[in-house]
Amino acid sequence: MALKMKKASMFTKIVILALTLYAVVNLVSVRGRVSEAEALSEELQQQVTEMTQRNAELEYQIAHGGDEEKIEEIARNKLGLVLPGEKVFYDISD
Repeated sequence: MALKMKKASMFTKIVILALTLYAVVNLVSVRGRVSEAEALSEELQQQVTEMTQRNAELEYQIAHGGDEEKIEEIARNKLGLVLPGEKVFYDISD
């Protein structure tokens, strides 16, 4: 009977050890995933901050975009427009 108790006790210890080991491995895995999620969260928060700042700049440009010089600059540089009577020369020597 004592031998049976020792075997049962040894089996119980092995089961407890295995469960403890499993719990530790799981805990380490979860901590790794939490760290990755926190890093991703910080990166996304930085992107949100940058986009918010960019939005504010664009809203300012829209609100104050009525400046004649700014309109002319956009028309010339981005839209390729010219003033009436103005001649445009293209360098084709390349």
